[in-house]
Amino acid sequence: MNILGISCFYHDSAACLVQDGKISAAAQEERFTRKKHDFGFPYHAIHFCLDFKKLSIEDIDIISFYDKPFLKFERILETYLAYAPRGLKSYLMAMPLWIKQKLWIPDMIRNELNYDNRIIFPEHHESHAAAAFFPSPFQKAAFLTMDGVGEWTTTSYGIGVDNHLDILAELHFPHSLGLLYSAFTYYTGFKVNSGEYKVMGLAPYGEPLYVQTILDHLVDLKQDGSFKLNMSCFNYAAGLTMTNKKFDALFGGPPRKPESKLTQKEMDLARSIQDVTEEIMLRAARHVHQETQQKYLCLAGGVALNCVGNGRLLRESPFADIWIQPAAGDAGGAIGAALFAWYQVEGHPRKTNGEDAQSASLLGPEFDDDSIRLFLDENAIPYKKLTDAEVIDVTAQLLTEENVIGWFQGRMEFGPRALGGRSIIGDARSPHMQSRMNLKIKYRESFRPFAPTVLQERVSDYFDIDRESPYMLLVASVKKEKRRHMSEQEQLLWGIDKLNVVRSEVPAITHVDYSARIQTVSERNNGRYYQLLKKFAAKTGCPLIINTSFNVRGEPIVCTPQDAYNCFMRTEMDFLVMGNYILDKKNQPHFADKSNWKVQYELD
Repeated sequence: MNILGISCFYHDSAACLVQDGKISAAAQEERFTRKKHDFGFPYHAIHFCLDFKKLSIEDIDIISFYDKPFLKFERILETYLAYAPRGLKSYLMAMPLWIKQKLWIPDMIRNELNYDNRIIFPEHHESHAAAAFFPSPFQKAAFLTMDGVGEWTTTSYGIGVDNHLDILAELHFPHSLGLLYSAFTYYTGFKVNSGEYKVMGLAPYGEPLYVQTILDHLVDLKQDGSFKLNMSCFNYAAGLTMTNKKFDALFGGPPRKPESKLTQKEMDLARSIQDVTEEIMLRAARHVHQETQQKYLCLAGGVALNCVGNGRLLRESPFADIWIQPAAGDAGGAIGAALFAWYQVEGHPRKTNGEDAQSASLLGPEFDDDSIRLFLDENAIPYKKLTDAEVIDVTAQLLTEENVIGWFQGRMEFGPRALGGRSIIGDARSPHMQSRMNLKIKYRESFRPFAPTVLQERVSDYFDIDRESPYMLLVASVKKEKRRHMSEQEQLLWGIDKLNVVRSEVPAITHVDYSARIQTVSERNNGRYYQLLKKFAAKTGCPLIINTSFNVRGEPIVCTPQDAYNCFMRTEMDFLVMGNYILDKKNQPHFADKSNWKVQYELD
């Protein structure tokens, strides 16, 4: 049986193919259209999934859409009526798209894909719960889903057993942890549904000065993790902004203008909302454990991408272990919808073997050496061909010499994190690497930390964590013995002045609070990337490198050789390694964007 999962029309549209219960292919639409967080119908992602497995639309038995459009429309209408006449402008902007497009998703699927088979519509948080539990390594576990909003639900929990999910309780709109965090994302001058990572990265530079203000005036938080928001301070229910003048008054002024200078106030706000978010996550997890009595917890929904909070759940919650869907946001809804159809609707048996079913989240397109060489030759791009052994040895040596390398290998990652398929890599021991990669490669804010990729068997040598973290969704501290002794003067530094202090043996991945967002790699799941780390460790004694996503600020992660070459040439990367081919920046001709280059996965 072939099942196609689809998510779209909010943000991060995606498609997923499940064949007889196995996730065969999955990709986000943005990777093909090059529009970050593309929310449109995922034509390209769907065609990739079909083409990758040599299927036609006639081979698809079920299409599963990740939420119920009519139920979502009901919530939007009821919300506008509740706030009328406020929100009229927002209502008039939203309605045409709903009336023209979003209400007619079954017709759109049938017409656009020429599909005449079965279509089902699980609820949004059912899709999240399915994406959390069904690919997990657990035969039985509790699940907790937290995001902005689906139809009405913003948070849910329940139990997954074998092939069945049972949602036990929900919180409903407008009371939403995801929207609360996004309100502070907006207020601190970052883009909603995109800049939440920046708020999390900024938090360690600040002090929790506003925690009590948030708890006294914005969030009525209960011991079980449930809460109500004071909606008189928010504008998102029916307006065009996240916050209003009452929120501004509470925090002493209007929102920061995007791209303006960051001040200590934004750092303190980021720290405060991060602390509140972690407290809500912990209280909710403790309550879920008490109610379900399960040993394991599975997480999905956009809030589950808060890896700092996840790290605290692992360390401080009563659960023995947790598993987080790598594409925890709406993109992962495509996986959840497809697996929901296979297990919950069709009732197929599910048996785990102690490993997750996500295939290291390397589920996207891949390009063999022949297709890479064809691209290079057709465009007269200078390169050198290496053997398998040379690729590993040469790249490891270049890393030891503080070169920044674009690493394009195997299948593209599904989800927001580069995991060794489409990565930019560097030497974590370099005290200059963080600022160089932020300012000259990624073109992003200097305060943002980079993540380490570390050999799975050596993760505990460097970090306070005793298990794998293959999807870069857990934060742990750098071990004390790896930290550098700080002078009194350095310890007194405040705010952004903390940035350029060398804090450990691997300063490029050590955040100002000694934390790191860890990715562990194993030979079984990560093949060539694992061998690269082994070779680098043999040359240096250090089993970890910097791994950041292969893109620049404002663009999606690269998908094709063309995307990779464009990004390589637009930045100050030193080398590009695609398959067995290595490109030296010094040997490249003058670069002009080749808008007429052939685009892979162009629709017929």
